[in-house]
Formats: sequence, C-alpha cells, structure tokens
Amino acid sequence: MTDLETPVAPPRAGPAWRRAAPALLGYAAVRALGLVTLAVWSAARDKSPHQLLSARWDSLWYTRVAELGYGYEVRLPNGDVHSNLAFFPLLPWLERAFAKVTPLSYADAGLLVSALASLAAAWGIFAVADHVYGSRAGICAVLLWAVLPVGIVQSMAYSESLFTALAAWSLYAVLTGRWLTAGLLASLAGLTRPVGAAVVAAVWVAAIASFVRERSVPAPTGARRWRRALAMLLAPLGAAGYVLWVGHHTGKGPLGYLDVQAGWRNGFDGGYAFARFVADKFTSFPSALAGLALIIGVGLLVWLYVICVRQRQPLPLLVYAGVVTALALCASSYFGSKPRLLLPAFPLLLPPALALAGLRTSRSAWVLGGVAVASAVYGAFWLNGSGPP
Repeated sequence: MTDLETPVAPPRAGPAWRRAAPALLGYAAVRALGLVTLAVWSAARDKSPHQLLSARWDSLWYTRVAELGYGYEVRLPNGDVHSNLAFFPLLPWLERAFAKVTPLSYADAGLLVSALASLAAAWGIFAVADHVYGSRAGICAVLLWAVLPVGIVQSMAYSESLFTALAAWSLYAVLTGRWLTAGLLASLAGLTRPVGAAVVAAVWVAAIASFVRERSVPAPTGARRWRRALAMLLAPLGAAGYVLWVGHHTGKGPLGYLDVQAGWRNGFDGGYAFARFVADKFTSFPSALAGLALIIGVGLLVWLYVICVRQRQPLPLLVYAGVVTALALCASSYFGSKPRLLLPAFPLLLPPALALAGLRTSRSAWVLGGVAVASAVYGAFWLNGSGPP
C-alpha cells in the first residue's frame, strides 16, 4: 500500500453499492439520530432546527451568493470588510440549480445538496478505506466520520460534506489509477473550499511519484502517461480559476483573494495565532482546562497522523490528510471553527477504524452506538449554543 503508484484495485465481489450499503445505512442512522436529537433539544429551547441547519453563519452567505451573486460585503466598525467573495462558488451554484428546477428555497436546496453530498462522502470514505484495509474497516471509518463531535455540520447547508465527497472520490480515483477522474474531481473540490489545495497536492504528489517510479520499472503506455499529466493540469484549474477571477473582479491582481481573506482576519501564519490563543487560555483556572483540552486535541491529531505514517497508508492519503490538518491548525482566525475545518481529514480515522474492525461486531457496535448518542447530544447542544462559526 505504500507503492508510489497504487495499482488498480482487484475486482470486488458484488456491485459497489451493495458492498457500501451497510456503511451507508449505518451513516444514515447516525445522521437521523443527530437530527432527531437536535429537533427535540431545539423544541425545548423554542428554536427552529430548520433555521439552525440552513439559516445561520456560513449558510446565510452561501444562500446570498446563490440568490444574488457575488458583490455583497459587510463593513464592521473596526474596519474589517467581510465580503462574500471569500466563499467558493460550487455550493451556491448547486443551490441555485436545485432551486431553479424544484420548488425548494435556496436554503432548503442547500440542505438537499448537503444531504446528498454527505451520503456521497460516506460512500467515498468507504471506498477508500475498503480499498486500503477491507470492507469492515470501511464501515467503521464511515461510522467514525458520522459520530465525530461536530458531525452535525454534515447535515447543515455548509460546504464540508460536498468537499469531503469530492476529495474522497478523487483520492479513490488516484488509488485505483483513474487519473482523469481524479483530476476533474480535484478541480471541483478546488471550486468548493480553499482547502481544495490538499486534493490538488495529493494528485500532484502521487502523479510525480509515479513518474519517478517509472525510472526503475517498465514504463506504462503513452496514453496512460498522458492521462496522468492531464490530471495534473486539470486538478488546480478550479481553485486557480476562482482565485484569478476574484483578483480580476476586485482589481487587485492574482493575490486579490488573499486581500479578501484578510478582510475576515483570516490567513496562514504557521499556527502562531492559534498558539497564542491556546496560551491565553492559561491566564485563569477555568479557561486553563480548555487550553489543556486544546493541547490534548492537537496532540491526538499529531499522534493519529504518525500512526497513519507507521501503518504505511498510501502516499496520496498522507499528503491530503497532512495538508488539510496543517491548513486547519495554522489558520490565523476563527479558532472555534477548527474542529469543523478538520472534518474532511478522514484518513486520520483509518487507524481507529482498523482497530474497531478487529473487534467482535457486537463490541464495535456498542462502542460506536455509545459515541453516536454522545455526538448527537453534543451536536444539539453546540448548535443551540455558539455553534460552528
């Protein structure tokens, strides 16, 4: 599994959808539990679960783009400018398309896109894990992704589910040698979120490694080599196209998108701002506990990544997970969003998924069931409180 060029997977018994069915059914059950818990909790607080899922925070910005296009901005008293150009276009494009062909509102179209994309993401995660470790690990990986503490975001009109679906299937295409598909999906991922750079990096590194490997093994056919090269050209087109368009639209050139992000006080500083944020938690005793929890959380992420390396995961997965994690932890603002930003880093779940797959089915079911209940309760509490900014 650590070959620089992963060969096409051997044929699996039965249709692909049938192999993935247990994972998808389990995922749907976890998400249903989360939504029911949210509805009950919201009713007790006299809040609308529908509004919490479709009409708060980023979902409002996406809906505005879908309905009115780009150009809207909010100027804050401190001089910051929040422009909707910070939000990549694929999700609002899909919201607009569904709203045009159905009686759904833009907000409800966003929920529909998220629901479909979350199932596609779950299937993609299963496909990757099944390819690397087998179907039991694939099912466990999907369920672990579903029961993450911030898993409720997968059901919101946010872009995390859509991005994860595109990323997972792009990585699966790389692992199975479908280079053109990988490049196209990477390009679409780049139209979804800035972290699409992680998918592009995975495609590029895998392709370059394959070219290097050809020096010591018989070269593939010319057609295959050209498909790989074309995938490298396709992969960055989505993100690059949008970033260049923003620069042209704002009149600030190729780096105009960075100015848009700066208006949100967001950027990449190598983790300095996040480190200061954590350090500030230790100025008083109650907040020190939160600071300690953050340090433990970051340590857990690093530990999981080290295990991924030791377990010799395929190179594209290591590159993708590493870039997603680095971009999430090293962003200079919106520290409360970091758990949400880490949702697409599903390869980090493969080590615990492999461990669960080694247990008896009844024991792993009890573990996942208990975590699912805790996740549903936390998601309802979180969304009725501060929620994901």
